[in-house]
Order: sequence, then C-alpha cells, then structure tokens
Amino acid sequence: MIAIDNVLLSDDVITEQFVCDLNACKGGCCVDGDCGAPLTQDEADTIAEIYPKIKHLLAPEYIAEIERQGTHTMDDEYGYVTPTVNGGICVYAYSDELGIVKCAIEKAWKDGIIDAQKPISCHLFPIRITESSGFDMVNYEPRKKLCRPACKQGKKLKVPVYKFLKNSLVRKYGEEFYATLDAVANKYYADQIKL
Repeated sequence: MIAIDNVLLSDDVITEQFVCDLNACKGGCCVDGDCGAPLTQDEADTIAEIYPKIKHLLAPEYIAEIERQGTHTMDDEYGYVTPTVNGGICVYAYSDELGIVKCAIEKAWKDGIIDAQKPISCHLFPIRITESSGFDMVNYEPRKKLCRPACKQGKKLKVPVYKFLKNSLVRKYGEEFYATLDAVANKYYADQIKL
C-alpha cells in the first residue's frame, strides 16, 4: 500500500501494466457494468447543466432514457451514477465510425462545446476509488475478460497503470501528488533491480 496525503493506493497501481486497446475491447467499459458511471455531486449537477449542449450527439433511444430517468440516477452502492439503457450501455455513449463506443461528454469537451470532461470515474478506469474514513482507497480493478487485451498491451509496451493514467490522476489529485507517486514508483523499480 502506498500512502500519499489522504490517499491510499494499492501497489498494483505501480506494479501492474495497462494500455487500453480500443480495437480489441471496442470501449466495452462504457457498455458493461453493474450500473452507470459513478458521479460526484458536482458532476451530477454539471451533467444536468450541459445536457442540452450534448443532446444532439446522443442516439434517440438514449435521449428517451434520459428523459425518463433524468440526467443522473441514484445507486444504492455508488450514489449518483449516469443512467444506462436496460442496465447496459451508458446513455452518454456513442459509437464512432469504427464501432468503438466513446463518451459524448468527452467529445463535446474536445470539440470545445462544453468545459466539462467526462466523469472522473470514467477517466480513471481501470482504477476505482472508494472513500473510507476520510481516505481515498485507490485500487486497480481491470475487468478480467474485457481488459485482457489492455493488460497484454501494457506488458508489451511496459507501461505501468499509473503512467497510463497520468492525465486522469493529475486531474483528480494534482501535479504534486503525481510527482510524489512517480518518485515512489521509481524508487520501487530501482529497489527491484537491486534484488
């Protein structure tokens, strides 16, 4: 376990390797899950505000689901989450010309339509954060079958999870946190070479 301020990270975050292989998984993390993407209160409020600006990017059946359920819903375990269609695909998803499922919120952000990025829980995947007693518990939780190609690609390219997720970790915890995590990881790898 790695402790930085009030964040406890599993060792897997620096020892395991991961690089998304969208050609293999087709964005399955937006499709397959127990519920929609976990949201903070601020993200739930933001999505309600930006929905009219991204609505044109969504399929009619997803719009109908949002009109029925709302721009976010409540889950017993995760709290605020994005709605899904029949417990599957996120209502804010779309498929690109290659059939890869992507996030309409992220597309609108990249296109300069909105200022908000996709939910941080999506941006951090395959890391999951659980809040407990004033601490964030940060765990590496790839999907066993779905993420197998990403794990394989990460090993091939020798990219640790925390490096693959640098932008999202900086977005969540800041540059100083990431620099500390990188220093811890570099010391770990240096110690491993000595053994």
